[in-house]
Amino acid sequence: MHPMMGRETRALLAGQSCEPPTLTSGVVIRSIGILGTGAYLPPTEISNEEIAGRAGVTDEWIVRKTGIRSRRRADPGQATSDLAAAAAVRALEQAGVGPEELAYIVVATSTPDHPQPSTASIVQHRLGAVNAAAFDLNAVCSGFVYALTVAQRMLCAEPGERYGLVIGADIYSRILDHSDRRTAILFGDGAGAVVLGPAPEDRGIFATSLLTRGDQHELIGVPAGGSRTPTTARTLDEGLQYFRMDGRRVREFVQDNLPGAVGDLLAGAGLDPREVRHVVAHQANAVMLREIWPSLGLPGADFHLALESYGNTGAASVPVTLDLVHRDGAFADGEVVLLTGFGGGMSVGSALTRWLPTRHARPARNPAYAAAPVRSR
Repeated sequence: MHPMMGRETRALLAGQSCEPPTLTSGVVIRSIGILGTGAYLPPTEISNEEIAGRAGVTDEWIVRKTGIRSRRRADPGQATSDLAAAAAVRALEQAGVGPEELAYIVVATSTPDHPQPSTASIVQHRLGAVNAAAFDLNAVCSGFVYALTVAQRMLCAEPGERYGLVIGADIYSRILDHSDRRTAILFGDGAGAVVLGPAPEDRGIFATSLLTRGDQHELIGVPAGGSRTPTTARTLDEGLQYFRMDGRRVREFVQDNLPGAVGDLLAGAGLDPREVRHVVAHQANAVMLREIWPSLGLPGADFHLALESYGNTGAASVPVTLDLVHRDGAFADGEVVLLTGFGGGMSVGSALTRWLPTRHARPARNPAYAAAPVRSR
């Protein structure tokens, strides 16, 4: 539906970022595409009414300010790796790829199971992906697109048919101060995943762009619990273990940086903005996204929103929305899809892909996760 600039660090990989298979200095460069998608949303649904009172707001206020009506919450016994593994199973099933075929597993999260080991290593064990190198990546809500870029670039140079699994997963309900209306009303828990692998030369991911504005890193974060401010009785008393966000300045960051980042990506790829057919953005706030949408200058694109029922799921929001839209049959063969995320750091990540039909569009649901189906938007 139709409804950024100081000192910065930027990586722009534009144009055909993975050329058709060629041999350059002994390294094979090939096109890499999305072969399957998957998502997992915990079965417990939390309505606005259930959180409004503690946050000092109303259901009507939350809907008017964010467009969110409900969100999912992980069960007490669930960790981020559990959600990530469930989404991964669905993506692997759809791609027709076995866990043992994976070369890499990259989990984008800012709410890992533990400070160490990596959540990805636990997911690798859960899946039985014995041949995969596994690691975490933290770019907060931009994390999935960052992880997608890293995995795609690694697979570009891999010989033979090699596959990667990219997961965005977060359980923000564990790090929220539920009396803080700036954050408590926004976030839900979930995980989304994609399988990457060899694609025809005229399909797949063909341009990515990563932008970091570290001079604004203080806009989003969890103040205590790391080496700068270790957890103590004092930090717990002051609530420094909770997620904090300067909402107004974050909105300004997105308004100032997202349109330019998308414009630069399209220009670097030599792509007419009218060729973009779909936009799957980080599901931060529907009101903000609808305000920013016209400034992206993409007249032929459908802008997909799924946060009304799921809220902001952090690094999971782009792949969760991608899976929901894909399973609704929205993407046609060869259509250009723009994926874009923005979040703490501050950071923006975007990727362009020419859609490649998945091998198994309607896979059988894994019985281990049949109790929590992914519902349509």
